[in-house]
This record gives sequence, structure tokens and C-alpha cells, in this order.
Amino acid sequence: MTRARFLIGLVIALAATQAAQAETSPLAPADKGKVLYYRNPMGLPDTSPVPKKDGMGMDYLPVYADGTEPAGTVRVTPGKLQTLGVRTALVEEVPALAGSVQATGTIVLDERRQVVVTTRAEGWVETLAVAATGDSVRRGQVLAQLYAPDLLTAEKEYLLARSLATDGHADGSHGSPADLVAAALSRLKALDIPAEEVARLQRSGEAASRIPIRAPADGVVIDKPVVAGMRVAPGEPLYRLADLSTVWLVAEVPEREVGLVRPGQAAHATLTAYPGRRFDGMVDFIYPTLSRETRTARVRIILPNRDRALLADMYASVTIDTPRAGGGDGPPLVIPESAVLDGGARQTVLLDLGDGRFQPRAVHLGARGDGKVEVRDGVRKGDRVVVGANFLIDAESNLKAALEAFTTGPAVPSDRGTSNRGTSNGGAKP
Repeated sequence: MTRARFLIGLVIALAATQAAQAETSPLAPADKGKVLYYRNPMGLPDTSPVPKKDGMGMDYLPVYADGTEPAGTVRVTPGKLQTLGVRTALVEEVPALAGSVQATGTIVLDERRQVVVTTRAEGWVETLAVAATGDSVRRGQVLAQLYAPDLLTAEKEYLLARSLATDGHADGSHGSPADLVAAALSRLKALDIPAEEVARLQRSGEAASRIPIRAPADGVVIDKPVVAGMRVAPGEPLYRLADLSTVWLVAEVPEREVGLVRPGQAAHATLTAYPGRRFDGMVDFIYPTLSRETRTARVRIILPNRDRALLADMYASVTIDTPRAGGGDGPPLVIPESAVLDGGARQTVLLDLGDGRFQPRAVHLGARGDGKVEVRDGVRKGDRVVVGANFLIDAESNLKAALEAFTTGPAVPSDRGTSNRGTSNGGAKP
């Protein structure tokens, strides 16, 4: 039984070799006409406009303009077309291929819209006008009152210097009266005394021991370490304010797609907290480091947040629009992604030749996006490709091409056939 299987396999292999040799031998007719293209010698759905070899070093076989259908061409009856639900689409030319990058990210506060409220004078907090985290404040609003002995001393020095300058009693050993006034005024400014307080001092002539702590910008209190009665040192943070009218969305973009992202591209975020709502923003910055653990790059996106719906540390799904130009000199040719039969190392489409005929065609693909894929080689503008039931047609095409590799080829002359038959019968001739 094993020997019989071996002989059958050997016969099939010899038949395939003879068929291939016959198709390329000098005995093949020389008047087949113009060579249309060259097909894969093993019946694979791959063609070439010029002679070449496959991965095993075998020459591609010529296909002549003699009316013979290309290898792997399948005919499907109208009834079967309807049953299979075959659909086709045109190979189109577009100005640019719309694309997008999908990622996830986290909402963070805009670092450029945060300020820290502090003081340059040592003192004690007497009262708090703003005493809760989350309160909204306006620029110039009084947040707290600080009792500062250094302020009292500096203001008295200023009043004394001004009095001496007015009376003309300065002895000149410590400078002119005007210099003393200027030095005292500089000390007040060094203590970060507000201009309003200096004007009050000059107008009233009465020294004060309390400094009003004012908000330097509009915002929301996001941190408040200060409490009434506590002692504060120069430079110690009292409040942290943030402007929440805009926030950042820091997206984690996969390494393979980070090259498609550019500052200025539009981005759209959705959050589980707000079903059906989309937040539109813009890519602002791509961080210069890549995460070793996740192999993702951080991309900063600016999102408007006028109604303060976006909260820090919220998770979001983001889509970044990445329009891409074609890979060639002209506008790119695109087909639906569903038209591509991806075999890993090889991508194929099925061309609709009309009259129920379909031919596999190897293609070279480019950029993808918006359900389309760029085709850089293999099809022309106006061709039709199968986008529905293409797997079924491709399976039948591969089967037909494989059978043709064993059965196609010019007929062998009768004298050679007689000689072969004689040899197979032990050399006996009819």
C-alpha cells in the first residue's frame, strides 16, 4: 500500500515537471502572440509584467495574447453571483487618504495655567477669606490676611525716611534724603507689598502690620495647605490655583503609529462619564521619551473645558486625525480594506474582469485610514475589485490554479506519447 502511494506521488510530480517543461520548451508554438504578463510557475495568484524568478529560483511562465484566460481566473454564473452576494468597488483616486490613530489617555490639569500663592514676609495667618479647596477666585481677590512684623518695620522706615526728606534734617552720612526714601520703598517692594498698600501708606501716612494676600490670576483653588493661625515662612505655599477653562489629555500612542502624529492635528475624545458626547481638541506636543514597559509615546492634546466637565485623572478614548498623502508622485489610488486578502507576506485582490470572470492580482499596499487602503502597485484607476465573498472566490481560484499547474500546457506530440506508452508497457510496441 505504501509503495502504491509512492508511485502515485511520483507520477504526479513527473506530470507537473513535464507540463512546465512543455510550456517553456522549444516545441511550444511560436505564434502565440504578444506576451501579456508572466505568472507564478506554482500557480500562486501572483503576476509580473517582466520576466522574473520566484523564491525557489523558478522562472515565471509567460501568458500570451491568444485568448487564453490568465491562470487562476474563475468564472461564476449569474445565479451563483447572487447566491454568494458578490459585491465590487471601483479603484478610486483621492487627493489624500484620511487616516486616524486610536489611543487612550488621562485628563490632567494644564501646567501652564497653574499658579502658587505665597508671601515673601514671615508672619501669621489671621483670617482666611477663601478657606475651601474648589472655591473659584478672581484676579486681585483677597484670599487671606497675614500679620507680618517685618511689614510694620519696613513701612515705619519708609515713613521716617520721607519725614526726614521733607524736613531736610538728613545729615548726609547715610545718603541724600531722596536716596533714603528710595531705599525704604525698595524694601517694601522686596517684601512683595501690593501697589495698593504702598499707595495707601503714602496717602494716609499710617503703618500697617497686616498684608492682604491676593489672587494673582483667575482660577480654582486645587490645594490649600494654609489654615487660620498658622505661622508661614517666606516662600511657603499658601494656595495653589488652576485655570480649568482648558485641560490636557495625555494620550498613550503605540510606537508603530507615533510617526503619523504631528502637532496641530485635530483630536476627538470620548469619556464613559459622558456617553454620546465628544470633546474636540488639538495635538500640542509629543513628549521626547518612550515608555519601555508599554512601548507607547505620550502625546499632549489641549481640550477646551469651559463647563468644567472634564476632571483630572479621568480616562478617555481619543482619535487623532492623521491625513496622509500618497506614496507616489500623484494622488493615491485607494480601495476598501475589505477587498484585500492578506496572506501575511503577500496581499491579493480579486479583479472583476466582467462576464462573471474574476482574476487574483497581487498588490503592493501603502497607508490605511477611514476604511480605505492605498494601492501603490497592481491595479489601475477604474478597475473593479471584489469586496464581498472574495474569500470564497479566492479559494476556488487557488484550487483552479493549482490544478492548471499539473494539467495545462501544449499537447505532447503523438510519437513521444507512443514512445512513453511503449516504455511503460515494458518496451512492447503496439
